[in-house]
Amino acid sequence: MDEMDGTLAIRSPLPFQVIQRRGFVPAQAHEHAPGGPALGKADVGVLLEWDGPPDAAFDCRAGEAAAWVPLSVTRSGGLCEGRARVPAGGWHRLEVRAAAGGRTLARAAVEHFGVGEVFVIAGQSYAEGCNDELLRVEDAGGRAAACDPVRGTWAVAHDPQPNLADGGTIWPPMCDALLPVLRVPIGLANVAVGSTASRQWLPGEALFERLADAGAALGRFRAVLWQQGESDVIERTDADTYVQRIETIRAALARRWGFEPAWLPAKSTLHPTVYNQPAQEAVIRAAIERLWRMPGFRPGPDTDVLGGENRGPVGTRQHFTGLGQRRAGLMWYAAVLNLLNCAGGGG
Repeated sequence: MDEMDGTLAIRSPLPFQVIQRRGFVPAQAHEHAPGGPALGKADVGVLLEWDGPPDAAFDCRAGEAAAWVPLSVTRSGGLCEGRARVPAGGWHRLEVRAAAGGRTLARAAVEHFGVGEVFVIAGQSYAEGCNDELLRVEDAGGRAAACDPVRGTWAVAHDPQPNLADGGTIWPPMCDALLPVLRVPIGLANVAVGSTASRQWLPGEALFERLADAGAALGRFRAVLWQQGESDVIERTDADTYVQRIETIRAALARRWGFEPAWLPAKSTLHPTVYNQPAQEAVIRAAIERLWRMPGFRPGPDTDVLGGENRGPVGTRQHFTGLGQRRAGLMWYAAVLNLLNCAGGGG
């Protein structure tokens, strides 16, 4: 064994973290594509703590079968920052070694990080943990992970998910449906808050900052999945106001983040145990249809079609039943897959 001289620790990436891929080409992602499926890659930020010789050089590899490659770093005290080119997929194991004078001084590794598709989730209770059944990611590798922006950690995206209500969500079944098709891990950061109207997400409001901070913590991500509208039915928001608010939120966040992820608003106006207002529901549905046709937006699912047995009656959480959760998750699967397969959607 090489003699060790210095302590090396990897602070980023984190276990179960998913980094947004780039270079994904949908038309060349099939099994017989020349050179293999074009699933993409990422330049993964690597943050090291190192207390050994300041002239040490670093190598890294993602997977034991991969070759060691130099890791160029910038140094600030005991911190060293660099970027490692990692192919889409996972879970990966990242190894880093420090060397000087022709010998290895120290090694460190982080397990279970991935390069794949990352989404921010926002809206109100149907997006949050307010549904009947606690669901689990069924993928054998647990390759769908939830970010906890408050604690700065990642974990497999089982319900209950971090910083949400303690019920079930619709997101594990969405991920389970997507994983065999995408063949890369999925990362989620969910900041939805129950009973919130669109006005409460506008710039200057606390929820806008919650959403902005979550997106900034991810760095890059594919899209915002927006499941909201019921409170605007209750408040009788008109269609023009709703469209203007969501446009304003999207534009302000794009300026804050420095890029423009796609927005996928769902038609989410049905809340049968709370109200029965078909005319006002139609107003918000029409507003969401307008958003679908506007630059920067793509169609989300129409989860209003899920009535009856899909909704819990009085005496339950009064949102989606377990059956409704799974069906809503499948509808989100279709919307996300459509986004990724659309022209320009996979870059």
